[in-house]
Amino acid sequence: MQLTQKRNIAGALAMASCSLINPNAQATDINEIVKSDDWKVDAAIMYYGEQDRVQAAEVIGNVQKSFGDSSLLDMKLVVDSLTGASASGAVAQDSSQTFTRPSGHGEYTVNAGETPLDDTFHDTRVQLSANWMEVLNPDWTLNVGLNGSTEFDYLSLGLNAGLERSFNKNNTIVALSGAFTQDTIDAVGGRPVALSEMALRAKYDTEAAFQAAFDDTRQAGTDDKQTIDLMLGVTQNINRYWLMQANYGISNVSGYMTDPYKVLSQVDSSGTTQAYLYENRPEERLKHSAFVMAKGALDSGVVDFSYRYSTDDWDISSHTLETHYRYYLSPQFYAQIHLRYYQQQAGNFYQPFLLANEPLPEFASADYRIGDMTAYTVGIKFGQRLSGGHELSYRLEYYQQAPENNGTELIGQLSQFEQFPEVKAIVAQVSYSF
Repeated sequence: MQLTQKRNIAGALAMASCSLINPNAQATDINEIVKSDDWKVDAAIMYYGEQDRVQAAEVIGNVQKSFGDSSLLDMKLVVDSLTGASASGAVAQDSSQTFTRPSGHGEYTVNAGETPLDDTFHDTRVQLSANWMEVLNPDWTLNVGLNGSTEFDYLSLGLNAGLERSFNKNNTIVALSGAFTQDTIDAVGGRPVALSEMALRAKYDTEAAFQAAFDDTRQAGTDDKQTIDLMLGVTQNINRYWLMQANYGISNVSGYMTDPYKVLSQVDSSGTTQAYLYENRPEERLKHSAFVMAKGALDSGVVDFSYRYSTDDWDISSHTLETHYRYYLSPQFYAQIHLRYYQQQAGNFYQPFLLANEPLPEFASADYRIGDMTAYTVGIKFGQRLSGGHELSYRLEYYQQAPENNGTELIGQLSQFEQFPEVKAIVAQVSYSF
C-alpha cells in the first residue's frame, strides 16, 4: 500500500490540491471570474508513470460558481488509482531476497543485484474539497474551505481559512492563511513495532509459529497525525507588466510519521544482510519555507521565475528553481515550456542500512525520499482557445530523480551494486475548460 509513497505522489499530482496554504497560489480576482461566466468547469485526465515502478491515473473535476459580484464557491473532486512497485528501503544483494508482505499473508522475492521493490503498492484515492471566497469590501477578502480524502489505509480531513488585505489601489495584497489537517493511518497488517525484525516464513517450522512471530512485530489499531500550517504572503504589482510575490510558511506536524511499509537492511561486515528491520521516525516535525516569484507579461507571452527554500528540524533542507514560459502562437493557440530543478539534503536519521554489530539508533529510515537527491522536470504544454470561452490543453513532462549517497561507506558486496538507482517518470495530461 506504501502509505507515504502515496502522499508524495499525490503531491506530485499537484492539480489535486486546493489548499489555501499553497505558496504558489496568487490572490484571486473574483471580479474577473464573475465577468467571464457565472459557472466555470475544468476537467482533466492525468497519467503518471515511473519506469518499472509506480503507475497512477487521475481524473480531476473542478467547478466554480459565482453568486452576485462578491462571492465564489469552488468545488473539486479528484479520483486516482495507483499501482506498481516502490522501493522498500532494503539494499541490493548478490543473492535473491525474500520479504514478507505487509499483511503477513504471502511473500515476494527480489532477484540478485536488483533494488528490492515492494509490489503490493495499489490503492484508489478519492478527494473532495470546497472553498468559499467572499469579498467583504473593496479592501478585504475572506477565504474558508474544507477538504477530505480517503484511501484503503488512510483518511485525511482538513480545514483552511485565509484573509487578504488590498492596499495601494489594489497594487499590493497581503494575505494570511492557515490550515489544520487530521490524518488517520490504518496500516495493512497493523503498524510495525519500531525497528522490530521482519518475520520470515523460512525461519519457522509451522504457520502458527510464523504468525505468532509476525503478530509480535505489530501494533493493533490506528494512529493519527495532525498538521498546522500558517502562511504570510505579499503580492506586489511592479508595473503594468510585472508582479512579485513572496511567502513565508511554517508547518508543525505531530503524530505518526513513520512509513509502516518501509524497512532497513541490517548487514554484517561483508555487507551481507542478516535481517530486515522496520523503520522509525520522530513524531514531531517543524518545517519552514520561503518562496519568491516574479511573473511578467511579454509582447507575445507570459513568463514566471520562482525559488523556494525549505528546511525543518529533521535537517532536511531543499532548494527549488522553477520557470514557465507561455508563448502565444496565435490568438487561439499557445505553447508553454516548464523547467524545474530540485536539490535536497538528507534528514539526520537517514541511513542506507544498519550495521549488525552496532547498537540500534532511536530513529532510522532508508527511504531515499528523505535522503540526498537532485531532481529535474522538463515539460511542454499546448493549449487551444475554442469558441464560447472554452479551452483544450495537452501537457507532457519528463521527471528524473537522482538519489545520492549521503557519505555512508558501502562495505563489502554493497559496493558491487547500484544502491541509489534513478527514478524516471512521465506525466501526461489532457484538460478541458468551459
